[in-house]
Amino acid sequence: MDLDQQLNVVKIGTESVSDGSLSRRTFLKVTAAAGGGLLLSFILPRTIWSKEAAGARAADMFAPNAFIRIGRDGLVTLIMPYVEMGQGTYTSIPMLIAEELEVDLTHVTLEAAPPDERRYANSIFQIQATGGSTSVRAAWEPLRLAGATARTMLVSAAAQTWKVDPTACHAEKGEVIHATSGRRLKYGALVDTVAKLPIPDHVALKAPEDFTLIGTSAKRLDTPDKVNGKAQFSIDVMIPGMKIATVAACPVFGGRLAGVDDGKAKRISGVHQVVLLDNAVAVIADHMWAAKQGLAALDIQWDEGLNATLSSAEIIRQLETALLKPGVIARKDGDVAKAMAGAAMKIEALYQMPFLAHATMEPWSCTVHVRKDGCDVWVGSQVLARAQATVAEVTGLPLEKILVHNQLLGGGFGRRLEVDFITQAVQIAKQVDGPVKVVWTREEDIQHDIYRPYYYDRMVAGLDKGGMPVAWSHRSAGSSIYARWHPPAFKDGLDPDVLEGAAEPPPPYALPNMLVEYVRQEPPGIPTGFWRGVGPTHNVFVVESFIDELATAAKKDPVEYRRALLGASPRAKAVLELAAEKAGWGQPLPAGRGRGVSVQFVFGSYVAQVAEVQVDKNGEVRVTRVVCAVDCGVVVNPDTVKAQMEGGIMFGLAAALFSEITVKNGRVEQSNFNDYRMLRMNEAPAIEVYLVKSGEAPGGIGEPGTSALAPALTNAIFAATGTRIRKLPVNRVELRSAKL
Repeated sequence: MDLDQQLNVVKIGTESVSDGSLSRRTFLKVTAAAGGGLLLSFILPRTIWSKEAAGARAADMFAPNAFIRIGRDGLVTLIMPYVEMGQGTYTSIPMLIAEELEVDLTHVTLEAAPPDERRYANSIFQIQATGGSTSVRAAWEPLRLAGATARTMLVSAAAQTWKVDPTACHAEKGEVIHATSGRRLKYGALVDTVAKLPIPDHVALKAPEDFTLIGTSAKRLDTPDKVNGKAQFSIDVMIPGMKIATVAACPVFGGRLAGVDDGKAKRISGVHQVVLLDNAVAVIADHMWAAKQGLAALDIQWDEGLNATLSSAEIIRQLETALLKPGVIARKDGDVAKAMAGAAMKIEALYQMPFLAHATMEPWSCTVHVRKDGCDVWVGSQVLARAQATVAEVTGLPLEKILVHNQLLGGGFGRRLEVDFITQAVQIAKQVDGPVKVVWTREEDIQHDIYRPYYYDRMVAGLDKGGMPVAWSHRSAGSSIYARWHPPAFKDGLDPDVLEGAAEPPPPYALPNMLVEYVRQEPPGIPTGFWRGVGPTHNVFVVESFIDELATAAKKDPVEYRRALLGASPRAKAVLELAAEKAGWGQPLPAGRGRGVSVQFVFGSYVAQVAEVQVDKNGEVRVTRVVCAVDCGVVVNPDTVKAQMEGGIMFGLAAALFSEITVKNGRVEQSNFNDYRMLRMNEAPAIEVYLVKSGEAPGGIGEPGTSALAPALTNAIFAATGTRIRKLPVNRVELRSAKL
């Protein structure tokens, strides 16, 4: 049943938008919840509003993205439009409500929002998705406003009950208190009265100096259940009568299934059936071990198709060729050609970054029960509406007959923005009687990922006599994720993600003559997608590595060189100075050790990192310390910010030192953690995170830690060895020849 059918929704008429903002009345509506209680529903406003946009959306202005429900027991339920994949969203978002509503954080409970693109679209992406370090950024004002409006109305309801002036009352810890008489009413006792009140046109949000919860290190609400085992992830789902399946897809990109001899597999105890798809085969069994044994016993013939001879060398050759062509101009300031011709010195460099897999802690799984009258799906997804849509496409069922039960995500990093594994699971389940859980092995996961693109970049700069840049040219070649994943965002040949961190106005650095170009070059058959940090992971590496090269050519200290270029960006300059100070920049280090620095402004946050490394005579690199300074605007939960920076640094460090997906004969060569290495505990550096106090709106924190790490690392390696790293991952053979 649709939510509007379950609730007696009272819709308030829209008001015109004249100043680019949303009115309180168009933002909120009040309903009496089924079973008793108060329900506030609200709209998360789009990133950009205009009169034209407001008029176009007037018809669905009241389609909410999220709901607050206050029950007679006083508990507050937030129906969450974002998913939890370890980033702390299930704590930081409730903190916004609890702060303004004046309730204890432990009194806010969560319900995962169902698939509904109309109600739950992310205000930045404009689709129902969690990613891009956007959750707190998108929810910051609307959720606080919802809480403040509810608080104001509860106070009014209590004042009406007592027949006193509302200004003589205040809310505190889930109660309304009349200061003069000391009378108190709990929120739960007021919900029936408050549901009948008109929505106030204006409410006062708390001033930052009055925050009692925002800015504090609140304990994660999801931690206890993750410790005691109550938390349920997709791979934990158990349905009565459920069977287990595991799958093998064609090892060559674009290949198909030609034939299968399943005689041996069907004789294995516990194996029930073998399901054939166009490009894969699945074994259905009582348990995972029987399914794996059955899969291993299959004699499979593959039609490898056109990509059977594809190699990494060929992909790189195609990128090299593409880089010779002029690209689509993403940014052009001044006259680069003229400035370059008059430069006292010209510096050029080529940079490469490899394909990367996600390798999340939880491999892919999806439980599906297809029936004639409907379909239930249990999965962990960052895109619930897309998950529901692919089920509808495969089954032919209408959307209202498909229930998607979203689970906690055991890591996402952008991989769960894809629905390929859900599509496959439903195709398998259509051929199985009863529910079936499809589980990929780690090998299947790594060899059939949606990979971070391979990037190839050419940088050219002209320096004046003082060594400062007068011309800057950056041409990038690589795959476009948005062209496939969200075509409307791919406009005029430009992908906004590919160039984030390289072409935004304004960039942190003051560069008078600047040209940034993009050449789209898709690798044959290889699917590419979002990976923690995505475009900035490549652009920040390229830009910050090249800035370091310019500082070296100018014979200037890397921190001082950057500081001179950051005059127009005080926030970037502040994080640079803080990181350098805390890292002891300029203090001498023993031979074989070095410090490197990076600065960035991506995902709405300013981050600087200083890495300290040690390189031995065998070329082995050990990162001993990373100092990180962050200005992400108002900090909702400091512990969450620090944890995300620490996790991002570890993630980025593993990728820069070890991670690489290579292709031979159309196949991914890596298969598990033995050849797609993760950072080990004994390799983890000491990490220090320092937060800059700021009154600016929140920026993102889930990904900036990852994108800042690689150039700080490679710049530190240069400081230690004199060897410049322009291709990742770090090549130890190259470092063995360094003079230490």
